[in-house]
Amino acid sequence: IRLSLVGSEMCIRDSIISLAGFFILLGIAGSFLPVIPGPLTSWLGLFILGFAPSIDIENQFLILCFCIALFIFIFDNIIAVLGAKKFGGGKGSTIGSSIGIIVGILFLGPFGLIIGPFFGAFLGELYVNQSNKKGAIKAAFGALVGFLTGVFLKFMIALAFGYYFIKIIWEFKNQLF
Repeated sequence: IRLSLVGSEMCIRDSIISLAGFFILLGIAGSFLPVIPGPLTSWLGLFILGFAPSIDIENQFLILCFCIALFIFIFDNIIAVLGAKKFGGGKGSTIGSSIGIIVGILFLGPFGLIIGPFFGAFLGELYVNQSNKKGAIKAAFGALVGFLTGVFLKFMIALAFGYYFIKIIWEFKNQLF
């Protein structure tokens, strides 16, 4: 038996689904922006979707997705440091790459995603150790490799959460539309 929702319930359901979709998209964008934790934000979209009337999401699925998002969040913070340290960098290159991506995006748009962390790490490492330009370039390259690896992982997980969002909506389409 299919129960239909009345006006206010439909409005609530549609608002929840819209809010969940917003967080999914924000999480995908957050994969590239260091100020937004991409996979955790996308997971929040899945979590919110579970509150929509007529949609049932297994708790085990949400817990598993949260664990994956949390692992990627922690790993992403470690990998940039490991990348910079592997190539001889330190705290200056790590902080510099984070600042560089924000400045790069603001002034260079999408191109700033690549050039910003590199120059930020270079300048940050050079600020800490002004006499070692060759080491600063190596550290910048390591920070860039770490950053791009983290972005790739975050983007893949956020996209996977986006896929599950669409899949869940599709599974419950008869109850929703």
